Amino acid sequence: MRNVVVLGSTGSIGRNALDIIGRHPDKLRIIGLAAGSNYEELSRQAARYCPTHVTLAEKEASGSLQSGWPHAKITILEDTGFSNAIETISSLPEADIILNAIVGFAGLRATAAALNAGKIVALANKESMVAAGPLLNKIAEEKGGKIIPIDSEHSAIFQCLQAGLQGEISRLILTASGGPFLRRDSLEGVTIDEALRHPIWHMGRKITIDSATMMNKGLEIIEASYLFGVEPDKIEVVIHPQSIVHSMVEFCDGSVMAQLSRPDMRLPIQYALLYPERVELDLERIDFAAGIDLHFEPIDRGKFRGVDLAYRALREGGISPTVLNAANEKAVKSFLDGKLKFAQIYDLIEITMDDIGTGDAPELDDIYRAHMWASDLAEDLIFSL
Repeated sequence: MRNVVVLGSTGSIGRNALDIIGRHPDKLRIIGLAAGSNYEELSRQAARYCPTHVTLAEKEASGSLQSGWPHAKITILEDTGFSNAIETISSLPEADIILNAIVGFAGLRATAAALNAGKIVALANKESMVAAGPLLNKIAEEKGGKIIPIDSEHSAIFQCLQAGLQGEISRLILTASGGPFLRRDSLEGVTIDEALRHPIWHMGRKITIDSATMMNKGLEIIEASYLFGVEPDKIEVVIHPQSIVHSMVEFCDGSVMAQLSRPDMRLPIQYALLYPERVELDLERIDFAAGIDLHFEPIDRGKFRGVDLAYRALREGGISPTVLNAANEKAVKSFLDGKLKFAQIYDLIEITMDDIGTGDAPELDDIYRAHMWASDLAEDLIFSL
């Protein structure tokens, strides 16, 4: 029996994770749930799964949960800034797996705390690895923690690598659906409603915008490099609109391993929680005999400029990936708030990177400072675009 803490339990990944955990009561048990401010949904989840620890990121919402929660055995933790109840629930001694589905840079503290406690981290919070991948790898190695990716692309690579050794990798090939604007000539005039209509995946607002700009693929390039120890020039991105092939690994002998499935996030979630075991899942199967179209094409890096910005940040190293991520988070929020045009998201990221430049990040505190610095600068730059 594995004891699981789910961070971001009220979001899309979190809800799918609870569905998977509920299907395997003999293998998985929820002992902790954490969310942002949705105390109504968190209350329903706690009533169903009976964890021993519950936390909300917002103190006011946590108070509402406290007053309405009938079960005395629940330890309701309030997040009070840097004392951070998220860190506490991420390092519970009785926890085996911390599933981190927190959105954005806010998830880094949880990932670091879990790895420091020697936990398995089922990671859906790609921003953790983007901002601080080398440091998180160091913590995991020193403390005995382990990262198993949940992003469909990185889960696919992780699965494909079971067929070979890390030193035998020739290329990692990340696939991208292309998002809603694959066939659109220009990104000028894109509206919020248009950007939130992803043709394949149903996700939260931030990652949906990242998919529309394809900055998500840039972030995934950085994450893949750090997760699998592969240099930038060995990582490629191809457009695959069907989202059947989730990524591929080419080995030194020319063999290419690919992971294929219908697009359903429950598969990588289940794989991460039960690894190395595979169990049944009611996923729609691929009928190869009926015929299936698998199409691949290069990404238009002139239109989707975030990919090249990500390669630049990865090659610069140090604080550059942190700066890129912080500027992107600020840009996406500003677009959703109506303060920034869609195509200006790339401009804000690039100018922020240019203005801050490069620098080393030997400690996590350096990452936190760089994130704050980049966020503040990006906020100021919005008014000059």
